[in-house]
Amino acid sequence: MEKTGYAILIIAAIAWIIAWMVGMFQNTWLGIIGLATMVGLGLLFIKALSDRVKSSKNDHYSRDVEK
Repeated sequence: MEKTGYAILIIAAIAWIIAWMVGMFQNTWLGIIGLATMVGLGLLFIKALSDRVKSSKNDHYSRDVEK
């Protein structure tokens, strides 16, 4: 999931650069690039959230280590 999220973000960044260079700033292209960016960020957020929920080591430190 993490690699997919990064791949989508890289593709969206490349598409944004190409659209900027060619001058294809139409609403459709910006919407597609924006949607791809949101999907990529969403996948990375889900990955981070699932890692946090699965990690018992983080729970130990947040519960038992004094601040």
